[in-house]
Amino acid sequence: MSKARAWVVSLRLRTLPLALACTGMGSFLAAGFRVFSLQTCLLTALTAILLQILSNLANDFGDYKTGADNEERVGPQRALQSGEISIGAMRNAIIITAILTLISGSFLLYQSINGTDIFIFFFIMGIASIAAAIKYTMGKNPYGYSGLGDVAVFIFFGIIGVGGPFYLHAHHFYPAILLPAAALGLLSTGVLNVNNMRDIYTDKASGKNTIVVRMGLAKAKTYHLLLISFAFVCLIGFSLLYSTSIWQWVFLLTLPLFIKHLSSVMKSDSAGMDKYLKQLAISTLLLVLCFGISIIFKPYV
Repeated sequence: MSKARAWVVSLRLRTLPLALACTGMGSFLAAGFRVFSLQTCLLTALTAILLQILSNLANDFGDYKTGADNEERVGPQRALQSGEISIGAMRNAIIITAILTLISGSFLLYQSINGTDIFIFFFIMGIASIAAAIKYTMGKNPYGYSGLGDVAVFIFFGIIGVGGPFYLHAHHFYPAILLPAAALGLLSTGVLNVNNMRDIYTDKASGKNTIVVRMGLAKAKTYHLLLISFAFVCLIGFSLLYSTSIWQWVFLLTLPLFIKHLSSVMKSDSAGMDKYLKQLAISTLLLVLCFGISIIFKPYV
């Protein structure tokens, strides 16, 4: 693997659609309530992408240090694992990306928020998001090795990842927004679950006790079915609350993609899971785009 290729692999570009899906959902919801801001949309997307890249780099670093990334792992060879990137270079990349994320997030808050108290609150949430991205597999007692990764993904990709951008657009909050926020949190957790099902044996050997390692592959597949199913329950529940047109059900056109995904996952062994990670991330982005199209044709207010 060349050095340039190693850096591209370390960015894990196939995970970026998920970051865009979460902030996109928040922005589309803002459009539905006629409080959309293009500047806020672009800045939240940029910040989310930087956060995802930061998480990917930190995961590469942490898993290499603990031995989770080794010659026996399934899936793409990691940057540090390949030997093309040094630990020092990766550490510097993590620091630079964290700084860029902080700058982007701070500028987003500066442009979107007027009140000092709200600014401080969101700034703290931003710092927490950066810390969560880094601490997943890095440092002492990384929470990803204790089975808490699913909870963190649900919160930061769902509740905060969707609810935060919506508030930055609207400057107020509707409790019903928690339904689509939870849906994106569940689907994002599903992406992590596919990743962990793929890595179940190397994770177990290296002491990375993910939920999949704890429950086993068979139960992890049932867990995956529940994650995807309840995501659609949340979206259908939200649509029942606000639906005034058949357009607002366009997102259901993506349902066959998720049914096919679930069917494939249920039949696959751990070694065959890798291709379904990208599949679920892109399907989630398509779901959000269809959800957004329905809002463009028929806003809620």
